[in-house]
Amino acid sequence: MTALAVVGTPGDRRVTMFADACARQGLDGPAVVPWTSVLRGEEIRLAPETLVRIDSPGEDAEADALLRGPGEPSRIGGGARWYAGFVAGSARVRRAVAATPGAVLLTDVEDVSVMFDKRRCHARLSAAGVPVPPALTGPVGGYAELRERMDEARWCRVFVKPAHGSSASGVIALHASGRRVRAVTSAELASGELYNSLRVRCYEDEPDLAAIVGLLAADGLHVERWFPKASLGGRAIDLRVVVVDGTPTHAVVRAGRGPMTNLHLGGVRGDLGAVTAGLGPRGWERALEICARAAACFPGSLAVGVDLMIGVDWRELAVAEVNAFGDLLPRLEGLPGGGAEGLDTYGAQVRAILARHTPRGLGGLGGGAGA
Repeated sequence: MTALAVVGTPGDRRVTMFADACARQGLDGPAVVPWTSVLRGEEIRLAPETLVRIDSPGEDAEADALLRGPGEPSRIGGGARWYAGFVAGSARVRRAVAATPGAVLLTDVEDVSVMFDKRRCHARLSAAGVPVPPALTGPVGGYAELRERMDEARWCRVFVKPAHGSSASGVIALHASGRRVRAVTSAELASGELYNSLRVRCYEDEPDLAAIVGLLAADGLHVERWFPKASLGGRAIDLRVVVVDGTPTHAVVRAGRGPMTNLHLGGVRGDLGAVTAGLGPRGWERALEICARAAACFPGSLAVGVDLMIGVDWRELAVAEVNAFGDLLPRLEGLPGGGAEGLDTYGAQVRAILARHTPRGLGGLGGGAGA
């Protein structure tokens, strides 16, 4: 009987929510392969015919130390090292799956490696004709070079993003004109080091900003022209749309008082009905179509989270990010007409796995229940 396994952090919400979705389908719970074991180089043992899902390491401090090196978990930096370790660990999983009779890897390692490099992800989307904000090409070595490149492009407002960051860690919304600067970021500069903060702060002192950009540049930067976003009730908004097996199944409005709408930074879930009304039927259809096109750039990935920005005119649309692990949206049911009504993001994925991998005539992957 076919089995499921998840490479993740035992006890993490992602792992438990996926396991809960399996249980609701009458399936046996997945085996958990700890990321810490993978990163230490320990043997990865899988049962024959296992379907293997790679999930995020989450916020596990031990996994973070193995990826970035020892240090305060809230620090910002080490993204390039984290990325190299994550890609190497994922490749180890891929080799283990390939060496296990009948096993199937549900996660495309190359897709994930591109999504975790904002420069490569932006280039792939742009090449496919997916609307994205214009971005600077080539490396940006520090603050002076950033300002020079902004002047050359005639951009006074940009988003500066660590190339391998996530959850808005280290992201700077920068408005610069001459010696006047205003930078909004969740990064806290303390004693020459950068730390994540749940409180978004503003920097208007250019030496401080130069220090922040210099620290971030060591791991690579991706710089995009600022995309002015639509607002509702005095809050800027964007959408996180989860696309499962090619179909947009779930969407949540993220609304924030400032340029960053991330829910962990004080953003709130907004009114999806108001957004669809603002876009109109054709605009909403186009929004979902763009998200599906963005997901299609990663054909080996069962599910991705697409961050879609809506312009102030409620007509222009652009993709800000495509997230390999953008499905952590508790208590969110599927979109009407999206085929996942009554299911959360993990339930939709389990159903897609069953549709792809359950042999005809069998009732399920395990547990004896019907699919």
